[in-house]
Amino acid sequence: MLKLKEHGYKLIIVTNQSGIGRGYFDEAAYRAVAQEVARQVGPEVIDGSYFCPHAPEENCDCRKPAAGMVLQAAKEHRIDLARSFFIGDKDSDLQCGRRAGTKTILVQTGYGKNADPSAADMVVPDLPAAVESILTATRANS
Repeated sequence: MLKLKEHGYKLIIVTNQSGIGRGYFDEAAYRAVAQEVARQVGPEVIDGSYFCPHAPEENCDCRKPAAGMVLQAAKEHRIDLARSFFIGDKDSDLQCGRRAGTKTILVQTGYGKNADPSAADMVVPDLPAAVESILTATRANS
C-alpha cells in the first residue's frame, strides 16, 4: 500500500456497514474497528474512510453498488476518478467502481472467489497483486 502512496495515490476506504442499520452493532463499535485497522496499517496510509450505515432495504445513495461514497470522497480529496482504481471482492464493489467512473480490480480473496470476473477491468489473486497491477498500469500510461 505504501508503494501506491509513493506514486501519489490516495487510499480511501468505502464500506457498507448494514449491521449498524440492522441494529447488530452501533456506530461506535464500527469506528473502534476502523480505528484499529488504521493503527495496524499505519495512520499515514489511509487518506479517508467512508461507511454506509444503512440496511439494504433503505435504498440510500451511499450504499454500494451506488457511488455516493466514492463521489463524496472524490470531491473532498480532489480525486480524478478517471485515473483511479476501485479494488474490491464483491460484484457490488465492481458495480460501484464502474458507476463512479474508475477502473475496477477484483481481488479473489474472501467473497472474490465467487464474484463475476468478467465485470472487472483486472482480476488479481490478492491485494499485493492489485498494488502491482496498478503500478504496472501507471507505468504503461506514463
